[in-house]
Amino acid sequence: MTQQDILAQFGPREAMEYDVVVVGGGPAGLATAIHLKQLAGEHGKELSVVVLEKGSEPGAHILSGAIMDPRALSELIPDWKEKGAPLNQPVTGDAMVFLGENSSIRVPDLLLPQNFQNHGNYIVSLANVTRWLAQQAEELGVEIFPGFPAAEVLYNDDGSVKGVATGNMGVGKDGAPTENFQLGMELHAKYTVFAEGSRGHLGKQLIARFKLDEGRDPQTYGLGVKEVWEIDPKRHEPGFVLHTAGWPMENDTYGGAFLYHMEGNLVALGFITGLDYANPYLSPFEELQRWKTHRNIRWYLEGDADKGIKPGKRLAYGARAITAGGLLSLPKTVFPGGALVGCDAGYLNVSRIKGSHAAIKTGMLAARAAFDAVQAGRQHDELTAYPQAFEKSWLHAELNKSRNFKAWFKRGLLPATVMNGIEQFLLKGNIPWTLHRDQPDHSYLKPAAECKPIVYPKPDGKLTFDRLSSVFISNTNHEEQQPSHLTLKDASVPVQVNLARYAGPEARYCPAGVYEFVPADTPEGQRLQINAQNCVHCKTCDIKDPTQNIVWVTPEGGGGPNYTNM
Repeated sequence: MTQQDILAQFGPREAMEYDVVVVGGGPAGLATAIHLKQLAGEHGKELSVVVLEKGSEPGAHILSGAIMDPRALSELIPDWKEKGAPLNQPVTGDAMVFLGENSSIRVPDLLLPQNFQNHGNYIVSLANVTRWLAQQAEELGVEIFPGFPAAEVLYNDDGSVKGVATGNMGVGKDGAPTENFQLGMELHAKYTVFAEGSRGHLGKQLIARFKLDEGRDPQTYGLGVKEVWEIDPKRHEPGFVLHTAGWPMENDTYGGAFLYHMEGNLVALGFITGLDYANPYLSPFEELQRWKTHRNIRWYLEGDADKGIKPGKRLAYGARAITAGGLLSLPKTVFPGGALVGCDAGYLNVSRIKGSHAAIKTGMLAARAAFDAVQAGRQHDELTAYPQAFEKSWLHAELNKSRNFKAWFKRGLLPATVMNGIEQFLLKGNIPWTLHRDQPDHSYLKPAAECKPIVYPKPDGKLTFDRLSSVFISNTNHEEQQPSHLTLKDASVPVQVNLARYAGPEARYCPAGVYEFVPADTPEGQRLQINAQNCVHCKTCDIKDPTQNIVWVTPEGGGGPNYTNM
């Protein structure tokens, strides 16, 4: 049954009215809601604000490195320390290391560019920070609906955004309602703020509908694959930050890795792969596993019986796309009736590998614009004060300094290292030139016949692991009887095009084992099997599919990963 058929049989949907609806309960969305309520309290006004969160709770789907710059948080909640914000581990030291397969070169501290210096920042679990932000929001009177994904944008007759509708519950694999069916509800607002994170399902639609990316560089993304380990105290250095570049990546592929020493003998480690890579045999998940075998990394994780060092234990796993185009790819962030904030728009500073401070700041800027508009009796128009305020902010100045960072990597690791060093270290970000890009990430993938296969070592179950055991510790779960939220525009394309021309890259770029080609009674002898229950909502398939045939849509509420300490 189509949505129109369901509404004809079970509708109309219940509607709730708010001043502002926020889609997404991450740092950007919660900062928006908190600041709206703060402004209302300061001016003695009533303002109704609701946050929709597709995860089972705020923070359940949040994954980041993460080193947090507290600047924006201090603007939002100046007494965050007294209120118990989980920023407990200050950075105590930085290292940038270039790896070869059997070598390593550390950049002298005196030559470390400012973007890689983290004095005054904190190593955090962004998932736990998000849970704390949700508590602050609720204390201010914000309504938060976890487990309710916004599945549809609603429009007024004049084309402006009216609000959103949540997804239906209790729909079977065939699309028909089951005995547990529950119709979604509509949430109408004077303004709707979209804070879905990287490659937001609705944000993507809004950018296309309102042509928000017109005149901008194509957006570019990275995939971050992350693990959390508990290691022996003798190998733990609280607050130490390690970044690496080079091996195991080829010089023409953008990527890098991190290892952050959290509190409690925990380390967060991960690998970021630019999704503009060319070789279809590359697997971002396997690159992380291979990186861990380098002597500089495995030293922290493996035991040494002779020295009384216990082997580390992997506790958590996850993956998430990051929006990495920066200022040059930033779309117009306002449209009639709403705005994009945080990574839904793309404010991440890829040179600093930080986005949470940008998410909070943009949420605050959008909140101020929406509050002023509501108090002026406006609704459903463009919040032009928001992008105007951004252009005057410290965040704009910060992003402008790093606008070329990722673009240099299309010229290779060595030229990128030299030129980014010149821009960030010598010029201090005062750059007289600008590099543009003209292709989206999926277009860079080359036919398999033009590329060298990559042979990855088999996992040992101690230091390196397979996808399925990894997904298991991400606590990922979906209602198995629901329709797949990983949809195909044309079911013939995966085998006839992707497998035939690109050797089936979806089986490698997905970090959760969602896509696999299996034997079938077809002319090609194979078919694509989609294991949607494994999906960790990273959005890589929606971004990297070379034919743009895969479309990620919202699953039933509460599904997906349930991250802790990520």
